[in-house]
Amino acid sequence: MSAQAWTDRCRKLAGMETLVVLPTYNEAENIEVVLAKVRDALPDASILVVDDGSPDGTADLAERTGKELGNVDVLRRTGKAGLGSAYRAGFRWGLERGFDACVEMDSDLSHDPAALPSLVAPLAEGRAELAIGSRYVPGGTIPNWAWHRRLLSRGGNVYASAVLSLGVRDSTAGFRAYAATLLRRIDLDAVRADGYGFQIEMTARAKAAGAPIVEVPIRFVDRVEGESKMSSHIVVEAFLLVAWWGVRRLLGRPMFPRQVAQGAAR
Repeated sequence: MSAQAWTDRCRKLAGMETLVVLPTYNEAENIEVVLAKVRDALPDASILVVDDGSPDGTADLAERTGKELGNVDVLRRTGKAGLGSAYRAGFRWGLERGFDACVEMDSDLSHDPAALPSLVAPLAEGRAELAIGSRYVPGGTIPNWAWHRRLLSRGGNVYASAVLSLGVRDSTAGFRAYAATLLRRIDLDAVRADGYGFQIEMTARAKAAGAPIVEVPIRFVDRVEGESKMSSHIVVEAFLLVAWWGVRRLLGRPMFPRQVAQGAAR
């Protein structure tokens, strides 16, 4: 990229009001580092930590760090309500305050904050309303993953893309940026899934709403500190929901009936 092209891209990024949503539950070991790295990567962005009542004091640490960094808010929730619920709450918070884009990413440093400018660039440049940080497009990597995890992840993505005709290689990715114009066309109150299923459902709803989707290659790594929130329930939920949406699609019925009118009215 030429120096002028890079300068133009930076100006576009700076002109887009961006909110980075970080869901947390017991991330005290990571939250200070991830907040600092997000601020370094996107100096003009605002950050919202959505904490589900972490008993380890994550919310308090986020508030103290936020006072030092600036433009960091903490949305405290009373209990663990799930990843999808946290992101929906964060998106609503951002839409109410007029942000142009909402970014979702993990708080455990498995998503590299340094990739944020590349992730939001397609939205700032008008090339997409959804940019997905993808492990499965050229340039995307997952170092140090065991074969069975690769098989489960790749198999799940192939399954979801085939059954729902998504045309996306990494529909389960949790590092992504949504344009506010798209989030307003998606019925967030009707989104049912959590975990992997939430990412797949949001991808399918974005496509149903007519959104241009771009996949940006990323490097995905396992968390170093803290405990993984992955469970068999999340995997089973995603499998069953994709099957249900696929059946509706085969029967010629809309997968998301309440969204059809919104998407058509764009």
